[in-house]
Amino acid sequence: MIFRRTSNWPAFYWRSPFGDIERLKRQMDLLSEGIFGGASSGPSPGVFPLMNLTEDKDNYYIRAELPGIKYDELDISVTGDTLSISGERKISEEKGEVKYHRREREGGKFSRIVNLPTQINTAKVDAKCGDELLTITMPKAETAKQKQIVVKAS
Repeated sequence: MIFRRTSNWPAFYWRSPFGDIERLKRQMDLLSEGIFGGASSGPSPGVFPLMNLTEDKDNYYIRAELPGIKYDELDISVTGDTLSISGERKISEEKGEVKYHRREREGGKFSRIVNLPTQINTAKVDAKCGDELLTITMPKAETAKQKQIVVKAS
């Protein structure tokens, strides 16, 4: 049978009235770190492809690492301010009976959707590949480009 003390009498130490709440909070924090990962857990595995999004005055650039992907099997689409890249990464299985000591290369279908800060000109999007790196150039829409206003003396 479990007994719970509801008062500090006849205890010989001072006990905080919020001690149980603090203990419950610590346990909930540990539980949520186990389920969702802590702040120091780093990037989650399975995010593929890895990509960088940069911009200059006229364009946005996406550079994506796609090792082992056939570029003609990629599906790239753009609409307004969204870019979507999808495809399938095929990893050949080892022949015969093998015992893996470490297996980090993942295969399967993937899809990444990137929201861009502004609208793009979808008619002029260009994609090039080389050295397992896909580079997509997306011109900004004319309405999204910054315009310099010249002040004239009257």
